[in-house]
Amino acid sequence: MDPDRDLDEIRTLVFRQFSSLSWTDGGTPDWSAFLEDFHPNAVLFPAARPARSQSSDQFAERMKGFVGSTLRSFDEQVLGSFVRVYGNVAVAVVACENTENAAERNRNVEMMLLVRAAGRWRIAAQAWDKEAADTPITPEIWR
Repeated sequence: MDPDRDLDEIRTLVFRQFSSLSWTDGGTPDWSAFLEDFHPNAVLFPAARPARSQSSDQFAERMKGFVGSTLRSFDEQVLGSFVRVYGNVAVAVVACENTENAAERNRNVEMMLLVRAAGRWRIAAQAWDKEAADTPITPEIWR
């Protein structure tokens, strides 16, 4: 195990995740790249409450219903992140900004639990929450 290589691989995975979900008007997300980074049994917990788990496939199917209709474009940019690795497990904390339909901006924090499986890092679980007045995103979150 090479700690620097692990960090590089996980950071690459994180950026690939965000870029795969970004598209311009008339385009579509790269669903293949998005889904490839998840462990087959991964669970996702979107920001909506009450918290309800869904698989990565369920999340993608739900999003496909918005693409091109209510969600004509989506741009997701990483503001900052940090990664901690211990052996074959890791956690990534990522602050990001989303721009929907080239107008509406939102910020959120996503937390990913990763596992090394078959020699590569995959997301085992992911949860996120939107920024709010009582929970502002500051640089301390990714330090």
